[in-house]
Amino acid sequence: MNRVCQIFKIEVPIILGGMGNISSPELVAAVSNAGGLGTLGAGTMHPEKVRQLINEIKEKTGRPFSLNIPIRVSPFSQELAQMVVEEKVPVVTLSAGDPTSFLSFFRSYNVKTIVVTASVKQAKKAEVAGADAVVGEGFEAAGLNSPLEITTFSLIPQLADAVKIPVIAAGGIADGRGLAAAFMLGAEGVQMGTRFIVAKEAPFSRKYKKAIVNAGDDATIVIGRTVGRIRRVLKGPYTEELYRLEKEKMTLEEYEKYTKEDAHWAGAMEGNIEKGFVNSGQAAGIIKEESTVKEIIEQMIQEAKDALHKASESVKQAEEGFSKIIIN
Repeated sequence: MNRVCQIFKIEVPIILGGMGNISSPELVAAVSNAGGLGTLGAGTMHPEKVRQLINEIKEKTGRPFSLNIPIRVSPFSQELAQMVVEEKVPVVTLSAGDPTSFLSFFRSYNVKTIVVTASVKQAKKAEVAGADAVVGEGFEAAGLNSPLEITTFSLIPQLADAVKIPVIAAGGIADGRGLAAAFMLGAEGVQMGTRFIVAKEAPFSRKYKKAIVNAGDDATIVIGRTVGRIRRVLKGPYTEELYRLEKEKMTLEEYEKYTKEDAHWAGAMEGNIEKGFVNSGQAAGIIKEESTVKEIIEQMIQEAKDALHKASESVKQAEEGFSKIIIN
């Protein structure tokens, strides 16, 4: 049995990425009900707001789900950890900070843990500290990202070689071909955010969804390099102006003002791309239609099967060609 499914008690190794303050209980529950692992992003929300959303998820699904705690981003990381235990949340995803103390805490309460990593060094550290699995997030991914800028295709096989716990691939994956490729590289599951933005259960603005569906391969832009706070977003009036201002020696304090969660909410939930931004991974160019979560997951699995069969046939042809070269 697939280890990601076994550890987290899910049916398919597909995980919803945490979406911070715009996280939706409906979307989280839909992914879990479809057999994957839904994830609620805590973002910068107050613990009592997160508790409310967790209870909404429980009303919509009896299946496992995860809470993403962005350690350095949230001012309430410790309180959220305690709340996980109180609310009996089965899985926690830790990102944006040192997970060591949190991992020992959650292990003592038998809470399963996933740590988002962007390098071999980080993954090894997470494994030693007791993580049940790691997400290898490549630079193609949406939202907050690593300044190391290692791509998914390069990162995943290195992580698979470096750690014994399961590796989950994230960044640049939006269909079954990406799922199949992740498994070929050594991953045992995938995490997606951008693909689920256009799920019918997702309550995001029509402008946001339309922008994803209409996106091309160059639709995203990276902001925050000059201040060490990298984020991948869709191009738009707000983000392109921010990119211009950043080039004019913007301070970290100024940058954080422009990228606060209220600007994220304005773009994603209200569709106001003049006064806010929307996160997006480079896989946006692959996404061509809005579907239900169940349809997305079922289609991905079938596409992965087809891709693996095609790859198998290609390998056979290559082996035959190679044999002819050796014989000749």
